[in-house]
Amino acid sequence: ARIQDAVTSLAMYSEIARRQLPLSGRSPQISVMMGKSAGGAVYAPVTTDFVIAVDKEAEMYVTGPNVIREVTGEDVTSAELGGARQQELNGNVSAVVGSEDEAFDMVRDLLDHLPLTCFDPAPEFAAPADDELDDEELNSFMPDDTNAGYDMFDLLTQLGDDEDIIEIQENYAPNMITAFGRIDGKAVGFVANNPLHQAGCIDADAADKGARFIRICDAYNIPLVFVVDTPGYMPGVDQEKAGLIHRGAKFAFAVVEATVPKVSLIVRKAYGGAYAVMGSKNLTGDINLAWPTAQIAVMGSAAAVVMIAGKQLEAAETPEQRAMTKKMFMDFYDETMTAPYVAAERGYLDAMIQPSESRLALRQALRQLEGKDTHDLPKKHTIAPM
Repeated sequence: ARIQDAVTSLAMYSEIARRQLPLSGRSPQISVMMGKSAGGAVYAPVTTDFVIAVDKEAEMYVTGPNVIREVTGEDVTSAELGGARQQELNGNVSAVVGSEDEAFDMVRDLLDHLPLTCFDPAPEFAAPADDELDDEELNSFMPDDTNAGYDMFDLLTQLGDDEDIIEIQENYAPNMITAFGRIDGKAVGFVANNPLHQAGCIDADAADKGARFIRICDAYNIPLVFVVDTPGYMPGVDQEKAGLIHRGAKFAFAVVEATVPKVSLIVRKAYGGAYAVMGSKNLTGDINLAWPTAQIAVMGSAAAVVMIAGKQLEAAETPEQRAMTKKMFMDFYDETMTAPYVAAERGYLDAMIQPSESRLALRQALRQLEGKDTHDLPKKHTIAPM
């Protein structure tokens, strides 16, 4: 805003927003940041669907370093304050690219997955036929150790038609992956936990990231595919201070509010409230699938043994007896309470599938859900958590 223009410049920012916001969710809006943006000007790009920033060129901040130095005494450079990489970590940027050409390439890639408006279909591309799918290697994908980490992105590239997956906010809350891909030639939105980061727990930032991506997919009628491997919401004092309660609820809120087809594939852990929000049938998920390696329970055996068998552990006379009691309980718990067949026999899973059947099963599920039509109760609008 030009200081010399006084209130006029503020009024014009408001006029821009008044014209921009009614289009939100109606037609895709993408911002490309190739230079500095400061003050009220930053609100225009961050209210679009995607913000692509060019590394070492883009800078964004509400208040510049000179004013900050004068008012608060903090000494910071403009790059440290609002450079592309920093704003990516702040959650304000969808992707950071190395050049302007790469920025325009990403715009094209995004538009290949998005419709012209919410009333139009997204572009469709050629896909391999069902009988051409050969995914035997997925049967050995999961590590034998249930606590071993792996990169979920490596799995997503094998669940879609090809390896062309566009990750959104890659370096913000990396424990949650949000990405566009294609299944059966049609765009889908992947929401997946990444055990390589924080064991795949859902923290406050991940909840915000997932909720916004779900709303984008829902606005443009892009089906959601949840790929689940999470031990739960992230515990800790810092997370409670960060507002995990209302931010975590916002994620669940977005899942329930979404009316697009929702398919969930549980590949390993699905514990606690995190199981519920990752597309479970009880929270409006349409079709739930699971691998034999899936573990579904209120909590993992290591935590459950303390809660349920605490008195027996305290009564153990020797460390060896305590260890044996703990192991016996954990083995029993894993066999009888976390096994996916417990959920399956109660109707919470639609099918147990072999990993090699995943691509075909996801295709069939989305075909089954084509034309899904959901209507909410009559009202003006929902009220999201704080």
